[in-house]
Amino acid sequence: MRTSVSDRTTGRQFLLTAAALLAAGACAADGAAPEGRAIAYVITNLSWALHSTPEMTECPQGLNDGVREQFKRLYPEVPGQPREFADTQLRRQIESYHPSTAPDELPFLEGEGPVAPGLDLDGVAEPEDFTGPDGARGIDNQMHRVLGCIANYRAPDGPIRFFEDEMILREDYNRIIVQLEGVDSLSDDADVEVMIFRGRDKVLVDAGGLKALPGGTQRIDTRWGTRYIRHTRGRIERGVLTTGPVDLLYPWDAFYMPTDQFMWGARLHLALTPEGAEGLIAGYTDIETWYLHMLRNWSAHYQSYGKSSGSSIYKAMRRLADAQPDPGTGANRAISSALAAKFTQVRVLPFTATEQAAIAAATPGGPYRGMPVRRPAAVASSGNP
Repeated sequence: MRTSVSDRTTGRQFLLTAAALLAAGACAADGAAPEGRAIAYVITNLSWALHSTPEMTECPQGLNDGVREQFKRLYPEVPGQPREFADTQLRRQIESYHPSTAPDELPFLEGEGPVAPGLDLDGVAEPEDFTGPDGARGIDNQMHRVLGCIANYRAPDGPIRFFEDEMILREDYNRIIVQLEGVDSLSDDADVEVMIFRGRDKVLVDAGGLKALPGGTQRIDTRWGTRYIRHTRGRIERGVLTTGPVDLLYPWDAFYMPTDQFMWGARLHLALTPEGAEGLIAGYTDIETWYLHMLRNWSAHYQSYGKSSGSSIYKAMRRLADAQPDPGTGANRAISSALAAKFTQVRVLPFTATEQAAIAAATPGGPYRGMPVRRPAAVASSGNP
């Protein structure tokens, strides 16, 4: 009986998967070193870490209006007074694509309360900082104030949260991989090398296609993905990896519209097992690249799913920004934030000579130069640019 190329490929993938699972199992619960003192994890879930309770204690005034509700409030229908296109719909479109830092014409409800997930990014516990769900003090997560009372981003069923989380697994563009090297124990290791890069292959999933499984294989992307390569160091304590800060450029695609995100001083805080990792990626998110992603991927149609408004979000982000002052204006360009992340274990194929050369030639971590296509400077003096 002859076998097809696809059959042979599937068989090879099965053997690699079985071998990887056996190797991972050898790590055992005692935290023994993984095979070759290296282990890699691929991202499977990624969403903004917010404190969302069923009682909405963090949103005592309720949730924010979306673009359609705002439009009705700003431009109510009055009998006998026709609405001009340029003064209504066109004006709101301009405000969305060229937002200003002028005060919002409508109230914006911030996420409140003392609790929010995240990390202490600046090493200082200030009055406006949060307390983590685990009791940690000094948590920096201003993004929670921005997105915490917007239905689109709240857990567990915010529409944008759901779609972006789903696309992380579905879209190959989003293939973020974290590889640990020099690992003596998955329980405790004072010093491990951490490499972050983009993979090229699909994630191994179950028969339903929605649950990621450990043991798949990945190849590193050094043709289009060298800009994502990052190196940092970390330590493992009681099974939790904590890394030093690194300026992180990472891919984020939703609905086949690839964009990149930038986070200054990103730190990983992940609970490790031989089969996966889960925890936080926290740092200072660049506002302009975040907003570019939001504009490209989430039109007014999608924003209306869970009542969000781009221009109002932008104003809130700029108002609450707490890092990276602009050299020219002094205005902060980044906002403290945290991403809730889940990974599954993968086997990264050995680097070829060409890939090793590309990794060595990559010069990540340089000064961030902003979006690939810059928007004109926002008008701060008026809500109507």
